[in-house]
Amino acid sequence: MKYSVLITGCSSGIGLEAARMLQQKNYMVIASCRKQEDVARLKAEGFKHVVQLDLADSASIETGLAETLEITGGELFALFNNGAYGQPGAVEDLPVEVLREQFEINFFGTHDLTRRVVKIMLAQGYGRIVHNSSVLGLVAAPFRGAYNASKFALEGLTDTMRLELRDTPIQVSLIEPGPITSRFRANALKALQANIDMMASRHQQGYQEAIERLSKEGPAGKGTLPASAVVDKLLHALESSSPKPRYYVTWPTYAAGIMKRLLPTRLLDKIMAGQGS
Repeated sequence: MKYSVLITGCSSGIGLEAARMLQQKNYMVIASCRKQEDVARLKAEGFKHVVQLDLADSASIETGLAETLEITGGELFALFNNGAYGQPGAVEDLPVEVLREQFEINFFGTHDLTRRVVKIMLAQGYGRIVHNSSVLGLVAAPFRGAYNASKFALEGLTDTMRLELRDTPIQVSLIEPGPITSRFRANALKALQANIDMMASRHQQGYQEAIERLSKEGPAGKGTLPASAVVDKLLHALESSSPKPRYYVTWPTYAAGIMKRLLPTRLLDKIMAGQGS
């Protein structure tokens, strides 16, 4: 059996690195991107199978999955739900439509694609589903409310799905990376500037700090790892006979997991409030 894997969000970062590494390991990789120009770029870079799939568009999800199944012969070994972005901003400054757009891509689109794939995997009798979550799916941080909420929702939905699929041959896992070298901060900065009225907010100082943080070149901070570190966990989730429900990647994620389990809420709040904007 050729191990076919559909990966969302392959234009850069974790998705692109996952597509590269899995293709090198002879997986049948179907890389997907939201924009057609990124599809063309990846094909020019040597990826054999690339499809357009926009998680904010149900019709695009349907078409992208149909093209994927044409490539694979109607079956799919694995789905790596990686496509997402982070919308910064204080909760009180988030317009409802901006929060809704965050959920359309990070949560509803991922759910739409996943439920379609579950039906395929149940029919074929095997499959792996891996969701790329975040350290911010474990703990909250200031000025990340939209992203926090979308990842908390994804974690809850995934935990429930794992319970409901436990008597089937489908394995479900979460990866919680933490700080990873990617274009995540650059894209978050664009979202902040485009969607938040910072000058009308009482959090102007916090936003200035956020702009400085998101504009910083190089690693996001101590504990930042390359995208390949996430793919190492993905490979275990795909290849192990007993994949883990959760995979932590960076030490900040390990620390967050321990604090979430052991610390009183008020103490955890004090620590996370110090993360600033």
